[in-house]
Amino acid sequence: MSRPTPARTASTNLSAGGSGRALEGKLAVVTGGSRGIGAATAELLASKGASVVINYTSASSEQKTTELATRLQDEFSIRALPVQADMGDPAGPAHLITTIKNHFSHPKTGKFQIDILIQNAGVAFNAGIEEDQLANFDKLFHVNVRGPLLLIGAVAPYLPSDRSGRIVNVSSVSSTCGFERQSIYAGTKAALEGMTKVWARELAEKATVNAVNPGPVATDMWDGVDEAFLKGINSWTVNTPLAGIREGVDQGKTLEQAKIMGGRPAYAEEIAGVIVMLCMKEAGWCTGSTVCANGGMKFTD
Repeated sequence: MSRPTPARTASTNLSAGGSGRALEGKLAVVTGGSRGIGAATAELLASKGASVVINYTSASSEQKTTELATRLQDEFSIRALPVQADMGDPAGPAHLITTIKNHFSHPKTGKFQIDILIQNAGVAFNAGIEEDQLANFDKLFHVNVRGPLLLIGAVAPYLPSDRSGRIVNVSSVSSTCGFERQSIYAGTKAALEGMTKVWARELAEKATVNAVNPGPVATDMWDGVDEAFLKGINSWTVNTPLAGIREGVDQGKTLEQAKIMGGRPAYAEEIAGVIVMLCMKEAGWCTGSTVCANGGMKFTD
């Protein structure tokens, strides 16, 4: 099926979008925030006036995360704190919240509140059912499932009491599309979407809880996929309404991958836009949902 020629427009500059500083005075926590979707989300939240905690996992990301926090503070006049904590470690979520509380508690009253939580930290691994699955099973479930579960428990006491809190879990179209060689990864994301519905009920008086389900995104994680996987998702991508290749706009590795898989991946800023949309006051009647953030690769049921 042929596609119409897409308009040659640059990737949306979401930081310059509307709504002004609609999140002024809010405190947002973004896990896996040193790069990709997490970094783009932290920047967009900061542009809306929110102070941001940018979580990262390894020492190798310390400089990048510190530089990002400094830039966001200078550019948007907000507070930004980089915090190292491994969401795959059972102690990681509690350590993250303790560190944030020590930094952001009011010096006189001790008041402390987390308004927004973006659960973005995640790892991926592809292997066929006859390949070695055990080598990465625990790592994926610890980071992608146990980590969010423990972090929700650590954050819950500090959420608002008036339903104004916002929690967004970053899932994937892999949870429902059945891509080959993704048994473990798909399982973790399906679990996250299931827990999203439970948390939406348990935390209803404090926060909305939703998930977003990106498809391919031009990030470091995506750069590691092989050509066989790109070819394997071609039948999905070629029918994704917003994935048309934009000659003269999409360039470099993104363009090379797009030609193999039948359409372009998203840019991190495009996923961040959907995430932050769910953090706005106007999204207060939406909870327990998995919201399309994939250009139409997988329509929301």
